[in-house]
Amino acid sequence: MERRNFIKSICAASAVAATVTPSALFAKEAPKGGNILSYDAAVAAITGGKAVADSDKVKLTVPEIAENGAVVPVKVDVDHPMEENNYVKAIHVLSTKNGNARCADVMLTPLNGKGYFATRIKLGGTQDVVALVELSNGTFIKSAKSVKVTIGGCG
Repeated sequence: MERRNFIKSICAASAVAATVTPSALFAKEAPKGGNILSYDAAVAAITGGKAVADSDKVKLTVPEIAENGAVVPVKVDVDHPMEENNYVKAIHVLSTKNGNARCADVMLTPLNGKGYFATRIKLGGTQDVVALVELSNGTFIKSAKSVKVTIGGCG
């Protein structure tokens, strides 16, 4: 009978684990602004209403034409020193027309050595991709480029 009780306890534990989502177990608070936001709402949630300046220090590399919107490569390289009190605090990659404008949020420390991030994102159609950079002094800078998508990736 021990085997039967063991199996029953495993099934009961599995049922409890299935009802509790991983985010409920580990998340202490929801990300700023939630998940489904327009571009303007996402920028407001990230910046807290502060001004965002265009900057040539943010080098955003994306293809001019993406054949498949499901895998669009994005590289962000920030020409800013990574010192203890003066560094790139976060890099946010946003899209202007996706249902969810937030594509990636990366938090950095001065130990990272360089303000650089590369990933692939999904784009539902032709739109701008924006790299929004938060500096440790509380200011925000950005760069944007247009990507023409031939086959949408969010469909």
